[in-house]
Amino acid sequence: MYFFLLNLALLDLGSISTTLPKAMANALWDTRAISYQGCAAQVFFFAFLLTAEFYVLTVMSYYRYVAICKPLHYGSLVGSRACAQMAAAAWGSGFLSAVLYTATTFSLPLCQGNAVDQFFCEIPQIFKLSCSDAYLREACVLVFSVSLVFGCFVFIVLSYVQIFRAVLRMSSSQGRHKAFSMCLPHLAVVFLFVSTAMFAYLKPPSISSPSLDLVVAVLYSAVPPAVNPLIYSMRNQELKDAVRKLMP
Repeated sequence: MYFFLLNLALLDLGSISTTLPKAMANALWDTRAISYQGCAAQVFFFAFLLTAEFYVLTVMSYYRYVAICKPLHYGSLVGSRACAQMAAAAWGSGFLSAVLYTATTFSLPLCQGNAVDQFFCEIPQIFKLSCSDAYLREACVLVFSVSLVFGCFVFIVLSYVQIFRAVLRMSSSQGRHKAFSMCLPHLAVVFLFVSTAMFAYLKPPSISSPSLDLVVAVLYSAVPPAVNPLIYSMRNQELKDAVRKLMP
C-alpha cells in the first residue's frame, strides 16, 4: 500500500508543479507569457501525470480487492514484483496517452490568436485557437479519454462491490472498521479526481464562461493533488492525535 501511495504522492507533486509555479511566476511579474515549446511541455507533462495518477488509483483498487477478498493469494498476486510491474504499467500508459494528446493538440494550425484563456495550457482552450475544423480531432481525443476513464472507473466500482460484499460478511466489527478505513480514503480521492475532471471536460458549452472555466480548472488541477495527502494521512494515528490537540 505504501509503495502505491509513494507513486501517488510523486504524481501529485509533479502535476501540481507543472501548472502552479508558472502561473504564480506570471502573476508575480504581471505577465501571461509562455513559449510555444513551454506550452507543449506543460500539456505533455500535465496529461502524463494526470492520466498516470488515475491508472495508479485503478491499480490501488485491485490491490485492495486482493487484500480483502483473496487474502490467501495476496503474496502471489500483489507481491513486490507484481506491484512494481503494475506501477510501471500505469506510468507507461500515462506516458503513451500524453504523447497522443500532445501530438493531436499541437498538430493543429493555430490562427485564432495566441492567448490561452486559462492560467495554464489546457487542451480545450488550445483547440479554441485552431482555425481548422478541429471538431473531429477534438471528438476523437474526447472519446478516447472518456473511454479510458470510464473503463477504469467501471473496474474500480466492480472491485469495490466485491470488497464491500466481503466486508459486510465479516463477523468481526473491528475487521470491518479496519477494512472501511482502508477503502474510504481511496474512494474519496477517486470521486474527487473523477468528478472534477469529468465536469471540466464534459460540461455543456452553454454553461461555459471564463470564470467558471477558471474555477473548474483549479478544482481538477490543483485541489486533488493538494487534498490527497491530507485524505490519506488521516489514517495515521499520530496525525489524528496532533489534530485533536490543536482543536479546542
